[in-house]
Amino acid sequence: MIQFIIRRLLQTIPVLIGVSIIVFSMMHLVPGDTAQVIAGEGAPQEQIENIRERLGLNDPLPTQYWNYVSGAVQGDLGTSMKSGRDVSSEIGARFWVTVELAFYSTVLAVFVGLIIGIISATRKYSALDTTLMVIALFGLSMPNFWLGLMLIQWFAIGIDLPSWVPFFNNTSWFSPSGWGSFSQIVLPVITLGTSSAAIIARMTRSSMLDVIGQDYIRTARAKGVKERIVIYRHALKNALIPIVTVVGLQFGGLLGGSVLTESVFAVNGMGKLIIDSIQARDFPVVQGTVLVASLLFILVNLIVDVAYRFLNKRIDLD
Repeated sequence: MIQFIIRRLLQTIPVLIGVSIIVFSMMHLVPGDTAQVIAGEGAPQEQIENIRERLGLNDPLPTQYWNYVSGAVQGDLGTSMKSGRDVSSEIGARFWVTVELAFYSTVLAVFVGLIIGIISATRKYSALDTTLMVIALFGLSMPNFWLGLMLIQWFAIGIDLPSWVPFFNNTSWFSPSGWGSFSQIVLPVITLGTSSAAIIARMTRSSMLDVIGQDYIRTARAKGVKERIVIYRHALKNALIPIVTVVGLQFGGLLGGSVLTESVFAVNGMGKLIIDSIQARDFPVVQGTVLVASLLFILVNLIVDVAYRFLNKRIDLD
């Protein structure tokens, strides 16, 4: 197990290098002069040249990239061209907001997706199964920004949302640290978790149907084992591996894919930070945020791989 984890960690190095090269190249291929943007319209040429020299923009691209990577390895992601603060401080101020949004969205998606998938699998081809899968397809097809705007229109205008969830708002341990109260995160969580719940529901149904048709399930039923035990203890446990894979991918995707949701709800997370930094042509912040999101995604995949071993002892990770 330890050797597997070390090997996977070493495999992340070329992935991170590839991500950094792609992001660095794309940002520098964007038309326009970064120093001009920072100096502002009508700034004298001497001031623009001083900014370029101070930021190292006159150096060759390989030198700029090497300086950035060597600093990132030491925890220095550079300095924001817009605010003048350390990039790590800029990201740190938004990091937990996005992580909490992704975490609660994943919890909602897993809870709803498992329930819908199990019900659909146990009532295969019934009217309920068809209805639930149509709802899941609708949830999968809805754009996040449209759903977010509809939820704002329906629930956030003229409705006292805290009265809906008095338990959550009076429970300090359930209040997200990056938010004022739990009620502020409800609508973004629903918006971001809907499509993931639909994907998990469809995967759960498919995986459960494969397992339910196995011989050991029929044998358990023939022995008179209660249906609830057959479904939840035998079938669901053996159907979890593809579900865990999807959950891990969805959580990793939510960490880096919450840009639209954060923009719709004006959430100051990493997604909105990326948008603001791109508009301001703040290269170090964009590069640092993408690298952090990539690292989180890789770590989530590592956790998923390790979880396989605990779900199925026959899987050999070494």
